[in-house]
Amino acid sequence: MKIAVVGTGYVGLVTGTCFAETGNEVVCIDVNQEKVKSLQAGVIPIYEPDLDVLFERNTKQGRLKFTTSLLDGIKGAKIIFLALPTPPGEDGSADLKYVLGVAEDLGKILNSYTVIVNKSTVPVGTADKVREKVQLHAQVAFDVVSNPEFLREGVAVEDFMKPERVVVGTGSEKAKKLMEELYEPFVRQGNPVLFMDERSAEVTKYAANAFLATKISFMNEIANLCERVGADVDNVRKGIGTDSRIGKRFLFPGVGYGGSCFPKDVKALYYTSNEHNYNFRILEAVMRVNDDQRKNFYQKIANRFKGNLKGKVIAVWGLAFKPNTDDIREAPALYLIEKFLEAGAVVRAYDPEAMKHVQQVFGDKVFFAKDKDEALIGADFLTIVTEWNEFRSPDFEKISTSLTEKLIFDGRNLYSLKHMLDLGIEYYSIGR
Repeated sequence: MKIAVVGTGYVGLVTGTCFAETGNEVVCIDVNQEKVKSLQAGVIPIYEPDLDVLFERNTKQGRLKFTTSLLDGIKGAKIIFLALPTPPGEDGSADLKYVLGVAEDLGKILNSYTVIVNKSTVPVGTADKVREKVQLHAQVAFDVVSNPEFLREGVAVEDFMKPERVVVGTGSEKAKKLMEELYEPFVRQGNPVLFMDERSAEVTKYAANAFLATKISFMNEIANLCERVGADVDNVRKGIGTDSRIGKRFLFPGVGYGGSCFPKDVKALYYTSNEHNYNFRILEAVMRVNDDQRKNFYQKIANRFKGNLKGKVIAVWGLAFKPNTDDIREAPALYLIEKFLEAGAVVRAYDPEAMKHVQQVFGDKVFFAKDKDEALIGADFLTIVTEWNEFRSPDFEKISTSLTEKLIFDGRNLYSLKHMLDLGIEYYSIGR
């Protein structure tokens, strides 16, 4: 099947590459000429495990192509995916200017029946707005479908190729058949393709992310309580995570969630609720707890030094909002580094993938180390913000001899309390 994907960001690039992997002919379209040139040259602008293998195979075999021309890109396409940015406004609302702008442009150039799919995370009612924009100029029949993505950064290729479920919002039988045909190779093991109306599909995406964010904030609250009553949040997590009604995922406490989805989507759902005169109090608490969590972690560090971090050299391990990605959007590390610098500290940072992006934020205000050991040189203490695998079993003797104080602040609970005690390391974690 011929498919067009408008937008080559995280979602668009994974979507286009994975559809090409099942034999479809895919053209990805982007207005950024430099980005398209890089993609045509085989350079992937994001880090996502396994994406490079699929990308190289499908570009070499001619199933995955890139262009800046919307007209050329959609030529012959039965399905057009809109994978465009929907950045949050100051009030938390999602900005639809890119989605609606492309929708209007499509209406002017469609020349045969086409299914236009909202793949971007968009507010309730966006399918209707896209339909209206296309209809302004369209001379042919078309359908607008909502098909939200449920990709976890770091395992996005696996999530796409083996989805737990596929959600498709449409009232059109013709569009339904095309979407069934497209997704059939991905659900051969029996995982469902759930068809529903467009608005329900739009709410489903926000509801899923908001619920997962709620689990994280809830466990951070439990962790804060554990510190006050002398309990160990790891034991509590295992105790409730084995309950099938709750589940064990998204119960790890830390310094708060970040990334491209949870912060933006929770705010957008909260904004939508307010638009419809409903006070979504749980989401208000989720956002407040998440914001406080990184503040609490910084305060824990500041309190250890009686509020004076001036002149301290701080090693920071982990900059991305989570491991196995280079995404730093809403990353807790950015907040912590900003606070360290404001306090007059010196920061020596390391991350396997995200340093180039953080360097664009802080420039030469931060020293970026070539590896985790170099970040420790001359540092007074270590702060761990992202749980990359290479941080899980470090050389603790090297850590102890490199730091001026045998002191670790761990925002991801990577190490055992007993082990740290046995090593003589002063160790602060979350909820333990």
